[in-house]
Amino acid sequence: MTLFHPATGQLRVKGVTHTPNCVLHPWLQQELRAIIAALPPLDEIPDAATNRAAWGRWQDGLSVRFTLLEALPPLRLLLILDNLAGHKSATFVCWLMAHGIMPLYTPISGSGLNMAESIQRIRVSRALAGQHPESPAQLIEGLEAVARSWNAHPTPFIWGGKRALRRQRARERRYSLSGSGAVSAQPIPHLEATINGHEQGT
Repeated sequence: MTLFHPATGQLRVKGVTHTPNCVLHPWLQQELRAIIAALPPLDEIPDAATNRAAWGRWQDGLSVRFTLLEALPPLRLLLILDNLAGHKSATFVCWLMAHGIMPLYTPISGSGLNMAESIQRIRVSRALAGQHPESPAQLIEGLEAVARSWNAHPTPFIWGGKRALRRQRARERRYSLSGSGAVSAQPIPHLEATINGHEQGT
């Protein structure tokens, strides 16, 4: 079981041999309580209308929306989850909302959009490199050891989806100007080339 904070690279894991909701949800709730408790206090508590709008904007554009609680606490956390029925149970979703957590689900067959998938692949490859676990307990210990090592020197993740690639390609088609934040769509001619052009025209 994995919780991953991309902005810091911090990882929370627990090795288990199976993950029914009766195992997964209590662990998630325990870890999420700790995460919420560690967040800095809000500078200002939003009024009810502003707060509800903050929750509602994360449902903009969704074809399927769950009903927000009538009384909502301030929104403190976005939780990206795979699109599984268990993650959408009314009891679990209401618990999340009651604790200021907005669940957001990856599209069906789109779990690769969840960055927890990426960190899990890294953990598995490191835990199994040159190893041959002979029991589930050995495998779990290897995976948890990798997580402890990772957290000692965490690496933040940055989203690099299709939009990010398009923006990167657009930046590469521009030319930076004297190290500033300004860019141009075409290179600025060198001074020598400009002088020569003027001389040829006289």
